[in-house]
This record gives sequence, C-alpha cells and structure tokens, in this order.
Amino acid sequence: MSSLAHQLCGLRSSPLSSTPISTRKRFSPVVSAAASPTPISNAQTKERLKLKQLFKEAYERCCITPMDGVSFTLEDFHDALANYDFVSELGTKVKGTVFSTDANGALVDTSAKGTAYLPTQEACIFNIRHVEEAGIYPGLEEEFVIIGEQEQEDDGSLILSLRSVQYGLAWERCRQLQAEDFVIKGMVVDGNKGGVVVLVEGLKGFVPFSQISAKSTAEELLNKELLLKFVEVDEKLSRLILSNSKAIASSQSELKIGSVVTGIVQILKPYGAFIDIGGVNGLLHVSQISQNHISDIAAVLQPGDMLKVMILSYDRDRGRISLSTKKLEPSPGDMLHNPKLVFEKADEMAQTFRQRIAQAEAMARAELLEFQPENS
Repeated sequence: MSSLAHQLCGLRSSPLSSTPISTRKRFSPVVSAAASPTPISNAQTKERLKLKQLFKEAYERCCITPMDGVSFTLEDFHDALANYDFVSELGTKVKGTVFSTDANGALVDTSAKGTAYLPTQEACIFNIRHVEEAGIYPGLEEEFVIIGEQEQEDDGSLILSLRSVQYGLAWERCRQLQAEDFVIKGMVVDGNKGGVVVLVEGLKGFVPFSQISAKSTAEELLNKELLLKFVEVDEKLSRLILSNSKAIASSQSELKIGSVVTGIVQILKPYGAFIDIGGVNGLLHVSQISQNHISDIAAVLQPGDMLKVMILSYDRDRGRISLSTKKLEPSPGDMLHNPKLVFEKADEMAQTFRQRIAQAEAMARAELLEFQPENS
C-alpha cells in the first residue's frame, strides 16, 4: 500500500495560480504582418469624397435634366428607328435610293427588307420604254409606294411604284387648276361618238363634242392639242371632264372684231378652213377667202400654210371665231393670184376696214338722231 500511495503522490499536478480570474491576461490570436490593416491617408480620403460628390451630381442631373448635353435628339431616335421598324404592307410609302437600272426597271435600296424593285411600267404616270426617260438614274432618292412582293424570290423582295405617287399628285394638280380657273393644253389621244379623250397632267379626261369650238371629228383631232378648262374633277369616280369652248372664250378675251392675227391652216373642209391662231381654231369660211369665187379650197390653201386673217365675229359663250382674208385683199382675187401681197398689206387693209366700219356706225347714229322726234 505504501508503494502504491507513493506512486500516486508522484502524479500530483501543479498548484493553481493564485491570481484572480478577472486579472488574468486575455488570449490574443496571432496575426501575420501581411494581414495587418493599412491606415488610410488624408489624400485618399479626399479622393473618395470627391468621387462620391461626382456620382451624387451625376445622379441629380439624370433626375432633373436627363437630355442635357446629349446631341442625339428624340427626332433622331425616331428617324433611326424607322430604318429598322419597317412596315411592308401594301400601300405603305417608303424612302429609297436607286442604285441600278436595267431594261425592265430599277433596283432600289430601301435600307430595310433587302433590295426592292421598280418595274418600268410603275416608274412613271406616262408610258415610257426605259426608266431613264422618267429621270430615274442610280443615286436618285425618292419616296415610293409598296404595291407587292416578288413571289419567285425566296426573300420576298418588294415591288415599288412611283406611278401611284404621281397619280395622286396629278389629281391634286387638276383640282388646283380647276379652282384657279386655269387654261391648259391637252393632247387628243382617242375619241368616240360623244367626244374625244385628252391627256392632261398624265390623266385621261373627256371633252364632249358640244364643248369643242371647231366642228371636227375625233379622227381629225387625233394627236392635236386643244386649249381646255376643267369642268369636273372627281378622283373617287375617276371622272375628268373638260371644255375647249370655255378655254377659248377665256384665252381670247382680248381679241376684237376687226383685229388682224397670224394663223396656220390646220384642217380643210369643203365649206372652209380651220385656222390655228395661237392655240385657238377659227373658221375661215370659203366665202370669206376671196372676193372672187372659189370652187376648190385646196387649190388656194394647204395645211401648214401661214397667213394673216381678220376677225369678223367672236362668240365667247360658244367659243367660235369667224375669220376673213377677203376683207384684206387690196384687189379682188389677190388671195388666188398674189397671196403674198395680201399678207404684206393685211394690217393696212384692216385699218381701212375699221375706218369704214367706224364711219358707217357714225352715219347710222346720225340718221337715228335725225329721225328722233323733238322733245315737246
């Protein structure tokens, strides 16, 4: 027992410290020198405060004046958006630039759905054989109307038209001319029993025979120009009615009876010749060509002949003008034998004629006064 006790006594622990727990030294973990915090300098602090202030000011500008200093406007945005937000519905207008032409039309860059095509028949309101006749060359920028897609193309290339744009402008132009009561010229391109078809502003209009001053057939007027005024302009009904008689009455309002004008023989008839006097046709009746009898008018006049004629009468309401060379003959029969002399002496003879008319009117007034009863 004594041996065991001796062994146990050898296992005694060291005595506990007598120092109070509260005064014991706290445990501090070991920290390496690399992880030690670096003190911030005054210069770095000022830089951070400066950046903080800049961010604060930028935030306030975004809230108060977000577009200040921005050169790209809202209009610019819409213009840019139009290049990408492309609508290819039929009837939509689109801007494009011609970059190539051929015998059948032109290729147009619309900056949208690939390359578009402008067929020759859609390039102009008039009939043309090549797009260049309508002034369409590479580099031309225009506004087109979408009228379809090419089915044979995999990418569905658009088919464009300028004719549709011009068609609307032509109707608008006709409405303006009617409102302003303008006199225009129209080419006769067709006819029927009721009148003739004329081409004005690229549109086809109709002129009834009752509104044509010269009594002529459609065949005689074909490919000839007529002075015209608009009577009816209705785009919805595609109705365009014009009058030649009203145009003549308006454009020749300055013409007076007895005045001499230069004209060109247009059409010969058994009863006389129609003379173009500045775009207006007047009738030179066979009885007013010469003081001598004429059996064959073609032996005296031919289409294209230039001559001076005197105005005998002018019906403004019906647009009819009667002419005479007979009154301009220095001697009877000069139009048959010496028409050059008639041309040279026309103004002199017309002056003599007007003087005779004035004298006759004065004598008539004097006779009228002579037979009037005296006032009682």
